[in-house]
Amino acid sequence: MKKHQISIVALVLLAAVTLGLAQGDKDKAKKAQAAPGKAQQSHTMITPNEVKWGPAPPALPSGAQIAVLSGDPSKAEPFTIRLKAPDGYKIMPHWHPTDENVTVLEGTFLMGTGEKFDEAAAHAMPVGSFVRMPKGTRHFAMAKGETVVQVHAIGPFVINYVNPNDDPRKQAKK
Repeated sequence: MKKHQISIVALVLLAAVTLGLAQGDKDKAKKAQAAPGKAQQSHTMITPNEVKWGPAPPALPSGAQIAVLSGDPSKAEPFTIRLKAPDGYKIMPHWHPTDENVTVLEGTFLMGTGEKFDEAAAHAMPVGSFVRMPKGTRHFAMAKGETVVQVHAIGPFVINYVNPNDDPRKQAKK
């Protein structure tokens, strides 16, 4: 009987110590969240119906829409955006100074590498496909059917066109 009582007491003490440690961790987490000068990041959950679409930035050809899901693509921080492109939408050969990660969510995204747009050399990336473009990789893309892709990277997100005449920002100034 004594061994049984000792075992129960040991389990109760172990539970008390474990709960005390867990409470201490919670207190530390609260203090870390409340620390002045620290940027607070919130938990984000977005359903497809909650995505807020707007016009694509001037660095992309007109006709597409973009949604920023997290982060700020203009800053040196992680971000996630979505691009909704109409059928036939083309992004001419370009490159980025940071790595780019693309996941196809809807439609088919044709992607190719090189300094010239070559639809025949592009790879059809259906729904569920993933593409990683290391920084500096010259690449191009085209939508087959209405297409939605999700891009995540570390900003700032900059698009440098291989041929300056392909840059929509320059075409808008004419």
